[in-house]
Amino acid sequence: MRALLAGARRKQSQLLDLARCLVLAESPSENKSAVDACVDLAVAHAKSLEARIKRHRQREFGDILELRFGPRKKFAANRILVLGHLDTVWPVGTLKTMPCRIKSDADGNSRLWGPGTLDMKSGVAMAFTAIEMLQEANQLNSEIILLLNSEEEVGSPVSRPITEKLAQQASAVYVLEPAQGLAYKTSRKGTGNWRITAHGLAAHAGVDFTRGRSAILELARQIEKISAWTDLKRGTTVSVGVIGGGTKSNVIPAEAWAEVDVRVARRADGPRMEKRFADINPTPRIGNTLLIEGGINRPPMERTRGTVKLFKKAQSLAAQLDWQLTEAGTGGASDGNFTSALGIATLDGMGAVGEGAHATHESILIDHLAPRTALLAAMMAS
Repeated sequence: MRALLAGARRKQSQLLDLARCLVLAESPSENKSAVDACVDLAVAHAKSLEARIKRHRQREFGDILELRFGPRKKFAANRILVLGHLDTVWPVGTLKTMPCRIKSDADGNSRLWGPGTLDMKSGVAMAFTAIEMLQEANQLNSEIILLLNSEEEVGSPVSRPITEKLAQQASAVYVLEPAQGLAYKTSRKGTGNWRITAHGLAAHAGVDFTRGRSAILELARQIEKISAWTDLKRGTTVSVGVIGGGTKSNVIPAEAWAEVDVRVARRADGPRMEKRFADINPTPRIGNTLLIEGGINRPPMERTRGTVKLFKKAQSLAAQLDWQLTEAGTGGASDGNFTSALGIATLDGMGAVGEGAHATHESILIDHLAPRTALLAAMMAS
């Protein structure tokens, strides 16, 4: 471990250069050409490491990059899947107001700032660096699949089947998402999204008030009902985040809609919530109608025995660096949710340490790069 840490420190400048190169290639999920340009950079770096490269071409989203390192293996027991993504939430041009730069924060900590630094281009750079370290030390004994997806930030609509297929070829999955504070993530909530549309009957609010049927009033009743499904003890939350409807203040609204975010901590609660939404009915005897669309798009990543075993291994290796690694759960989801739901041991939060993911102060703490890269390399080699 000490040798790996020394190696990571020697390569820290190179790691930062790669991270900055990826950040400067702005890559919002919905912009295929921009994401593909970032993929091109990853391909060029992978070639320098003699990766076996497979580029999954996409029409709507950026291409998905499957990179294999180390000896070819026949059995999953000798193979590890490392998950990352190259897309971000930031539109092209964000660098003008969020420049990528190294600068100390108010507490004197050196940080790399910029859109996508934390979520998660620094994590991708860490993975490349860890693999290079193992190659140079002749310690890359397992086959490593590094999968870099292109649309994780919008729910992984095209990469999910690729992720699941490759996970079934591996004995463990490491996810390069940012740390939870300093902790690795051993559980994540599943996520679901619904849209509820209420249809009523328009009428003049003064002349024909009694003839109208308010879609907004109908929607308000439904919002109150579904919000009561939140159960904090079970880890279930229902949040109406966006609403709209109506045309003019003097018109009884004929249509209204709401977008709903649902989080579940237990896999069994996903189908339960889907049934509840499917069973929603309009208020009796009024005559309005409802259209319910959506469902669970990521199952929860539960704290399984396999994940705990991976974490204990990481904790033991970290202790050799006098580092007390802790674990945490989070309400956010990642591609690790898909692999965990398949029963593959999955450990998340193995990327950079920082703050401000999806926020204008997005940045990583540079001092944590070397020890976390050394630990990632050790987990790949162990």
